[in-house]
Amino acid sequence: MAMLAARAAGKGNGIRRLFSSFPFPSSQPATTPPPPAEPSTNLFISGLNKRTTSEGLEKAFSEFGQVVHARVVTDRVSGYSKGFGFVRYATIEEAAEGIKGMDGKFLEGWVIFAEYARPRSLPPHSSQAKGSSPSGFP
Repeated sequence: MAMLAARAAGKGNGIRRLFSSFPFPSSQPATTPPPPAEPSTNLFISGLNKRTTSEGLEKAFSEFGQVVHARVVTDRVSGYSKGFGFVRYATIEEAAEGIKGMDGKFLEGWVIFAEYARPRSLPPHSSQAKGSSPSGFP
């Protein structure tokens, strides 16, 4: 058994290969990370505590520059944070300082991450036929 475990571990998939009858590929498919977002005044903040408010987010980030707008995205039913939000600074330089100052730091007991926000992509079925209702029925 020890020899079998050593042989399985040597192939790179270790325990998974040892206890599975399914033949896993020896190398994981390479996924390329998305390109870094263009520097802008809008920041995407993730890892927020569910009790974080827009006012608390604005207060924390205002230490690094003039915050034009701060918004925590909340659940419609509970009203609690969904764990992310956006902060908009007056200048790109202030936004860079906000990232440098808050990325990986604690806010209300949780480690948060700050990065430049990416522009929203269009949903795959965003175009509707002329005259149809939002539900898809005429």
